[in-house]
Amino acid sequence: MKQTEFLEKNIFIDLENVNDGFEDASIHYFSESDFATVLKRAEHFGLSIYKIESFLDGEAFDVADHDAFKKKATDPKWYEKAFSDLKKRQEGLVYSATYKVSKKLLERE
Repeated sequence: MKQTEFLEKNIFIDLENVNDGFEDASIHYFSESDFATVLKRAEHFGLSIYKIESFLDGEAFDVADHDAFKKKATDPKWYEKAFSDLKKRQEGLVYSATYKVSKKLLERE
């Protein structure tokens, strides 16, 4: 299984991709509530999340990455904190992330 298939089947399922063409069509963007679900599922599967990008009205708002938090990409503490900080700073953001699904997980599926 490829990473994109895994993400569609296990992480993005039943969530609305709000990318209306303001970015690369292959990148999924989610509302705040859906992105919270994405992060819970990512933690469940132990995915790496390297960075979170936020957008407001189709314009880049802010980017957070695991290096700035001095955490491994698989550590949910960094992305939960980053998400919380972004939510507090601005309402109405949409979110995307850079993910990595481990080879072991892809082979298991």
